[in-house]
Amino acid sequence: MQETEVKFYVRDLNRLKVSLEELGAQLVQARVLETNLRFDLPGASLRAEGRVLRLRRDTAVRLTYKGASKKETGILSREEIEFVVEDFERAKQFLEALGYQKLVHYEKYRTTYDLGETHIMLDELPYGDFVEIEGEDARSIRAVADQFNLSWETAVSTSYVALFERVRKALKLSFQDISFANFDGINVDVTHLGARAADDTDS
Repeated sequence: MQETEVKFYVRDLNRLKVSLEELGAQLVQARVLETNLRFDLPGASLRAEGRVLRLRRDTAVRLTYKGASKKETGILSREEIEFVVEDFERAKQFLEALGYQKLVHYEKYRTTYDLGETHIMLDELPYGDFVEIEGEDARSIRAVADQFNLSWETAVSTSYVALFERVRKALKLSFQDISFANFDGINVDVTHLGARAADDTDS
């Protein structure tokens, strides 16, 4: 499979939710907490090559491999192989038995909609809110972004884990895992993220 998507940091996630419902978007998955574990080999060779091995638990448990991404006009495209596994803990033990080590643990709340040819994910991270638009091609993705008046120039071309590294460095955080408990009482703004809000181009 091929994953083609674009990501935006936004200030008002609820406005996008309302707009999606007004446009008749189909709710695919109601808001759910995701627990993600990202794995790598000793020496972090996968990360160095831009590849991802992830174990995710939400309404199911999924194991995902992502190849190195290619960026074109703000859109990221990469190979993706994903399948459902039966047991989160056993899958974790399986990967560790093969020599993989946990690189990072991260949480987010995700609400998923379908609108025409695209999937739209409203993501709440411990350090901010984002929208991901995934589609067959750049044309369909760009059309949806334009519908919501999202500034294309503000597209975020890095991962949630890499964004966290920016925040961790800017705020001199000591913890490694991206959990809501860890971020309790910590205020993060666009300067820490190194990003601009797509729904507020003056930011």
